[in-house]
Amino acid sequence: MIKLVIMCRNVILKFFFYFLFTFSKAICQQIPITPEIFLPGIISTGLNERDFAISPDGKTIYFTVVAPQNVTSSIFFIKKLSNNSWSKPEIAPFSGNYTDLEPSFSPDANRIYFASKRPINGKEKNDFDLWYVERNNNGWSAARHLDFCTDKDEFYPSVTNDGSVYFTASYHHETGKEDIFVSRHVNNKYEEPTAMDTTINSSLYEFNSYISPDESFIIFTAYGRKGDKGRGDLYLSKRVGGKWQPAKPFTQINSDKLDYCPTVSFDKKILYFTSERTKIKSNETGKTLKYNDFIKFQYSTGNGLGDIYWVKFEETPLDGRLH
Repeated sequence: MIKLVIMCRNVILKFFFYFLFTFSKAICQQIPITPEIFLPGIISTGLNERDFAISPDGKTIYFTVVAPQNVTSSIFFIKKLSNNSWSKPEIAPFSGNYTDLEPSFSPDANRIYFASKRPINGKEKNDFDLWYVERNNNGWSAARHLDFCTDKDEFYPSVTNDGSVYFTASYHHETGKEDIFVSRHVNNKYEEPTAMDTTINSSLYEFNSYISPDESFIIFTAYGRKGDKGRGDLYLSKRVGGKWQPAKPFTQINSDKLDYCPTVSFDKKILYFTSERTKIKSNETGKTLKYNDFIKFQYSTGNGLGDIYWVKFEETPLDGRLH
């Protein structure tokens, strides 16, 4: 009997220390030096998750979940708890009624900008415009429309220290199929947007840009350029002496699938991005695929839908380092 009690105690202790080790590892993750899926089972789940915004203090995250065939999408959020774990995702208080996506914090964390098809003055919209909510005593204000938006799509806002907004659009008067624009914030008003120059934009596709708050660098996705690995690669350009330098690809990060929606933590230590890369290639082994294996893959990360990845930013290898 005594031996049985001792054996049971040892089993319990082993289980306890294993749980403690696993839990500690989960909440004390080291920033990877090669891209890894971020918060699997919490943010990245096998659904189509894309774009990402983390507050300056690192305690709140907003991201988008897209329904099949892009029928609709909503912005979700999670918060860091006292034990450094994360809360369960909830739909953001300003989302859930309309098709919303691409949240982005202002540098002071007092605003969240995003893209939406919500109506303006009661009139339905078929295109995406840019909106923002402002922090108040009750959480967030009602959404406010950015009046420089047009009857064309405006996507993926990213905000600087002075309130200027960088975004993606496809306007007929520009040469590119999609380009990156900026609307300057002057005297509390947004000016007419201007396209970035040809060190960033081209006659092809440039979209989903992250601008550093001080405008010292920009990261964006381009498609169709010479040497591209896949359906869209991440590029970086630095601003030197007030001029943007030719953009260069993140050669060791880009995959043969779509890599997009970049953002960088406010301490400039982590690059987050969305990728549709897969963990499992097509079944060419000759082995019979089991039903349970297929279902497990279908509803897991790396299934070809969007997942959020993270990687250490200072050590990100690219053609021309940031640091």
